[in-house]
Amino acid sequence: MNKTLAVVIAAGLVSLTACNSSPRENAADGIEANTEAVADNLEDAADNAGTTAADNGLENKADAVRATGQNQADDMRTNDPDTNLSNGI
Repeated sequence: MNKTLAVVIAAGLVSLTACNSSPRENAADGIEANTEAVADNLEDAADNAGTTAADNGLENKADAVRATGQNQADDMRTNDPDTNLSNGI
């Protein structure tokens, strides 16, 4: 339920920001919103983890997902997607 709600909210935010942004900015915003939703879900799982090690592992994964999403979004904003294959396009 939480994952579905997060995706719906992320899609809504992306559609609201689409009015005044370039397609590249919209794609970067979508990347950020999606990775934020995944990281939030990992943190929720960490809150329910049975051990400290599991909690720490999930928190670390959430941090890594956020960092990756931010890097991909920054790459999308600053590089030409037609010539830069590192952004996955």
